[in-house]
Amino acid sequence: MVTGRGTNAGLVMLAALAMVAVMPGAVGVASAENVPTYKTADDATPVKGAATTSDASPLEPGRHTDTIKRGAEQFYGVTLDAKSSAYFSVVAVPSPGTKVEEYKDKLSIRVQDTNGTPCSSETSPTFHAGGTAYPISDYAVRDVGHDETDCQEAGQYYVVVTRDGSSTSGPADWGIELSYIREPALKGSTPAEPADGSWSTATPAPRTAPTKRKARGGTGFNDAFPVDTGVWTDRIRPGETRFYQVPVNWGQRLNLRAELPNASSPAAGGFLADALGLNVFNPARGVVIDDNFVSYDGEGATAKEFTAPVAYGNRFNTTDSVKAMRFAGWYYLEVTLNSDAERYFPKGADLTLRVDVRDPVKAGPAYAGPAPEFTVTDEEREMARKGQTEQEAEKSGTLQTVAYAGIGTGVVLLLGLGVWTLVARRRAAAAPGTPGTAGLLPHQAEQPTQPQHPQHGSQGRQSGPPQGW
Repeated sequence: MVTGRGTNAGLVMLAALAMVAVMPGAVGVASAENVPTYKTADDATPVKGAATTSDASPLEPGRHTDTIKRGAEQFYGVTLDAKSSAYFSVVAVPSPGTKVEEYKDKLSIRVQDTNGTPCSSETSPTFHAGGTAYPISDYAVRDVGHDETDCQEAGQYYVVVTRDGSSTSGPADWGIELSYIREPALKGSTPAEPADGSWSTATPAPRTAPTKRKARGGTGFNDAFPVDTGVWTDRIRPGETRFYQVPVNWGQRLNLRAELPNASSPAAGGFLADALGLNVFNPARGVVIDDNFVSYDGEGATAKEFTAPVAYGNRFNTTDSVKAMRFAGWYYLEVTLNSDAERYFPKGADLTLRVDVRDPVKAGPAYAGPAPEFTVTDEEREMARKGQTEQEAEKSGTLQTVAYAGIGTGVVLLLGLGVWTLVARRRAAAAPGTPGTAGLLPHQAEQPTQPQHPQHGSQGRQSGPPQGW
């Protein structure tokens, strides 16, 4: 028999289990003494760049890791079709504290055919924070169609990565993360470049909100923290770079600001050039803007950026910052605080990030195949709105399912036990002379025993619980 005390205890246990199931996990806090290192993709595979094309390691779509020495040129082989455009990004990750020099320490990235003919202009990301090392990235592109003449055939191609550096900068190898993304061909005609004057270049007022929401910037592209329209706050240490990602759909654009507060003792720090950087990268990790650094004198600083609207035809524009706004997807915000800002903020600084995703969504181009990197889903928008990483969103959904399932199982268990108890009591009441006759009236207990006939459907039925570098 299930007593009231047992039932209550079971309900309390179920409630406790449900509460445990839906409790959010603790958020780790990085050490205050050390700037965290770049987190590579969990599924990244190691590759080894070769000194010549004949020894070039094959590069497949996805993420890959390698290292590169100062002055080295490395080749990777790729097999391309005649229909898809291809983007080959390289993220250079010097260890925090590595000595780098502006304009002298940089990468060069290009795609070439077997004759050595470049498929597009070479890109050369470099540093802009007065010697502070931080992740730099850009891509080389092999575009297909729209009056392109070079590199249109299917066959063998090479991605070439070169590290240029000054003899007075840090000699250590840099870690690099390579990314290879395909963009399918289009169905039908190719959208034209947006006409001049079709969108405003006047920077709008910054986003405001009654409250600031908490963000936890990541170390790079792979753990960038999702944000959406609103005002976000975070903490950043001198010499640290924090990454955020925001979904931007076709026709939309970004109005961004990163702000440092005034220092407690402004005069103690003096003037610091290139103190705070706000850089933007597109879904293929290509540069939208990568030299957006502002100075600081202890009275506060704001780095601003206002992008062009996302349009397929932007790729035909001659301005690099417009050309990069060529597809929808996750756009990345990179915020860097110069290591010399320690004289203002020895324990780190409060960072305010104002994000404004502007303009209505427009219909995008019709791709001939799946293009997940260049698509914004409702789930991604919800992640950004809630400020949840992909892992947190998955975990949250799983826990809710488990919690509901657990509560449902408990209810079924309790109902089953209740039915079982009720049936047992009725059987006992109908069987004189058995232990179940206690409490019956004397004349009922003395009645002759009658043959018992099981009720239809009750025989044999029981209730029970269901089963980096």
